Amino acid sequence: MRPLTEQDIRASFVNCSKGDAKRLTVPRDLTERPWDDLDFLGWRDPGAPDRSYLVLERDGGLAGIALRCPTVRRGSQHRSMCSVCLTTHRGGGVSLMTARKAGPAGREGNSVGVYMCADLACSLYVRGKKVPESGSRFEESLTTEEQIARARGNLAAFVERLYV
Repeated sequence: MRPLTEQDIRASFVNCSKGDAKRLTVPRDLTERPWDDLDFLGWRDPGAPDRSYLVLERDGGLAGIALRCPTVRRGSQHRSMCSVCLTTHRGGGVSLMTARKAGPAGREGNSVGVYMCADLACSLYVRGKKVPESGSRFEESLTTEEQIARARGNLAAFVERLYV
């Protein structure tokens, strides 16, 4: 992914108002992000634990998505798998992220959801740059490049559902 600026991020949101995009908390460490290893920029809002955001490249531009996630954590024995990168985590390592749909459907209250790594580090898990604290990645016969393509496809499928 190409490096993003705060202005790029705020202008990219497709499922919240311009005022909401102006007020959201943007990560302060944008210059330190491993952009070459990211398929999307994802972060949790430190001031609002039930809010997360992701920005990805879509159709030659950027699509920013405001997400809601539960703050309740599951027990440490429960294992869940991320629908994007297929990493398994124990406890609250995977959350149901819901997003209001774009356009009129979103203004009517319609939303879509996806089970995703709670820390939104899917890109790093797939590349082996980050290891889940209490979970694992399965041994696969797919190459890393094929796993990256699959994760990108899984995320793209979720994002497409925002527009239908």
